[in-house]
Amino acid sequence: MADQATGTVQTGGSTGAAAVSSAHGAQHLEHNSGRPVSWIGVTIAVIGSIIGGVAFVPQLHWWLFWVGSAVTLLGILVMAVARTLSKDWY
Repeated sequence: MADQATGTVQTGGSTGAAAVSSAHGAQHLEHNSGRPVSWIGVTIAVIGSIIGGVAFVPQLHWWLFWVGSAVTLLGILVMAVARTLSKDWY
């Protein structure tokens, strides 16, 4: 467990001093920033959430809340069709 916490693992060898290498391998993989269609879906969902939140200030406007909810649902549907969580996840 201590080796996992430090991020290093010992490699097998017959030398007196154990060789230590990175737990992630010799090469570091680049960050996956996602596909553009996933970012579009996330942006639509965030805009819908903002619209729904603005509906509560300074007093509750139900029509604006439901518009925001519909826009958020549209963004979630875009992400579902694009399979954002299954394709862009590590």
